[in-house]
Amino acid sequence: MNDTRKRRPTLQDIADLTGVTKMTVSRYLRDPSAVAEGTRERIAAAVEELGYIPNRAPDMLSNATSKAIGILIPSLSNQVFSAVIHGIEAVTRPAGYQTLLAHYGYSPEREEEQVASLLSYNVDGLILSDTQHTERTRKMIATAGIPVVETMDLPLSPIDMVVGMDHRAAARAMVTEMLRRGRRKVVYLGARLDVRTQLRMEGYYQAMADFGLNGQHLLTEQSSSFTLGGELLEQAMARYPDLDGLFCTNDDVAVGALLQCQAKWIPVPQQIAIAGCNALDIGHAMTPKLASISTPREAIGREAAAMLLARLNGQPQAEHRKDMGFSLYEGESLG
Repeated sequence: MNDTRKRRPTLQDIADLTGVTKMTVSRYLRDPSAVAEGTRERIAAAVEELGYIPNRAPDMLSNATSKAIGILIPSLSNQVFSAVIHGIEAVTRPAGYQTLLAHYGYSPEREEEQVASLLSYNVDGLILSDTQHTERTRKMIATAGIPVVETMDLPLSPIDMVVGMDHRAAARAMVTEMLRRGRRKVVYLGARLDVRTQLRMEGYYQAMADFGLNGQHLLTEQSSSFTLGGELLEQAMARYPDLDGLFCTNDDVAVGALLQCQAKWIPVPQQIAIAGCNALDIGHAMTPKLASISTPREAIGREAAAMLLARLNGQPQAEHRKDMGFSLYEGESLG
């Protein structure tokens, strides 16, 4: 069977075209200033003409530094993590680092597999999106001896460095605001049951207890979506018909609940106040504008990358744990 795949240009092709040795081409690719100006111009023209793409895999596997950072995220479709990645690459790209991205579907076992894969490429450091890992994941990272930054949460015992926010405090603040405005029968809607969902539920219950109230919740292991938010609203109203507020684990659920209220002609916030988390753009575009916890996602990514590169560059670090804080976007859905 014929292999129809086009052959990639090689160092030898560039050398043949320019009349220099393959060693000279290799030296140019590592550091253009290391070769004479005329030679540099000829090699640059040949690279452009041939469409040469360097194969960095051998260097990554053999050199002391790969100039690559591994990033693990739980979901490719979640807007929250796209903002984090944008923040990371805003720092790593100017510093000359490539990013290798892997996702694990919120599964610690799948994260373990992906960590092993990234470590096999000799990455210089890892940025993780969760703080709960398998023992094997922790052991592999310890054996690799590379810097690691866990993001999004603030665990008491991080692997190494951590950049995140206090989800428990954020949820408590938002629910407190709902109660301060007169709501008394607020229900918590949670999905996917990851650590952040659990922390926000704890914050919700703390706020309810602060006001001498008993909390109520509905939880599902399903992934968050607008459709799920609508379904959870229906279930909440059937179980707690006198509810007057919903605090949702994220904006996907909150938007779905709000849309379902509108479909059922339930006035928001007059009858039911609704709040979410992450302050996504869609919530700002709705009527009423969705109240939400504003999470510093891009800033978390930037700070995580900055801490990692500082460690790689041997710079002294004043802190290994950074709380990036949060703010409340009150919108128009609280009443």
